Amino acid sequence: MTEPIFHHDAYVRTFDARVTAVDGASVVLDRTAFFPGGGGQPCDVGTLAPSDGPTLRVAAVRRRDGEIRHEVDGPPPAPGAAVRGELDWDNRRKLMRTHTALHILCGVVWRDFGAYVTGGNMTPLAARMDFELERMSADFAERVEELANAEIRMARPISVRFLPREEALAHPDLIRTKINLLPEGIAEVRVVDIAGLDVQADGGTHVADTSEVGRIRVVGHESKGRINKRLRIAVEDA
Repeated sequence: MTEPIFHHDAYVRTFDARVTAVDGASVVLDRTAFFPGGGGQPCDVGTLAPSDGPTLRVAAVRRRDGEIRHEVDGPPPAPGAAVRGELDWDNRRKLMRTHTALHILCGVVWRDFGAYVTGGNMTPLAARMDFELERMSADFAERVEELANAEIRMARPISVRFLPREEALAHPDLIRTKINLLPEGIAEVRVVDIAGLDVQADGGTHVADTSEVGRIRVVGHESKGRINKRLRIAVEDA
């Protein structure tokens, strides 16, 4: 089982590890800071540098069969080899800002309008989120943008903790999606807490406080069904 460094410290950029398995171009490590993607957040990319070989580009990272697999360009290092991993930090930090922006968006829409999330997706500094809402308008989108940026300016601290599954499910507000997406086999739930605004079960990477997001701009809104409305956002520097 790979130790997921990213679950505990999203700011780790480089790390040392050992190869535990190789399958074609897929490399499994005993520990990694590479996020394998999930919950709408893309995977990290970067490099792996074996101690006795050329640096390899990590083109994709995926979770498969309970393992985190790093897809490398070039001959992979052998099992047992020591490697140093390095994230494409610019890409990772953009994703951290974007993911936190979505949690801020979700937090203000839940708090002020009581709407569940029905879907979402992101790329670096751009994202969309769908809500269970009957109506969507330019005035609504503008109001949500104002509320979200007010939360950014408050520099609310963001923390992570882990709860037993039974305890987490006893708090229904932890699941903000319309459908509970927690896999049955997860015994411990990772919870991301934006102090005073939003607490959610979440496996992705986030910044340390809301001010690091910069600024949220709502760039579009649309109807995706009778009670399914979409907001599109861009994440910008403050």
